[in-house]
Amino acid sequence: MSRDEENLRLLSIFHYVVAALGGLFSFFPLIYVAIGSLMLCGRMNPSNPDPMLRPMGWMFIAIGALFFLMGLAFVLCVALAGRYLSRHRHYLYCLVVAAFSCMFMPFGTVLGVFTIIVLQKESVRQLFGRAPSSPPAAPSSVA
Repeated sequence: MSRDEENLRLLSIFHYVVAALGGLFSFFPLIYVAIGSLMLCGRMNPSNPDPMLRPMGWMFIAIGALFFLMGLAFVLCVALAGRYLSRHRHYLYCLVVAAFSCMFMPFGTVLGVFTIIVLQKESVRQLFGRAPSSPPAAPSSVA
């Protein structure tokens, strides 16, 4: 196993680890869904119900659900990139997910930067079936 293949295998494992951590963190917005549900049921202030609690409750539920779904989508993308890295497939997808994972600080940032660095090597591009980038041919002068 070459050094590049070993690096891609390790990056694949770390993608799974970051996906698991992201999966745990993606459940935090469900707290907003619970608070919004309590607002709708009238449990926040049962003695004096405020008419503004219902719209605020729906807003809390919508925002919490949106962030929860976005977190799950991110987790799915990172886990899929880990799978693709281990199989040396979908080079551009792995590169884009590495760039997006830089937003998930601090673990995603470290993982994204190292993934981008490894994917930029010519030998790794060849593992993915990418032709090495060559400089454009100089125009020939016809006299």
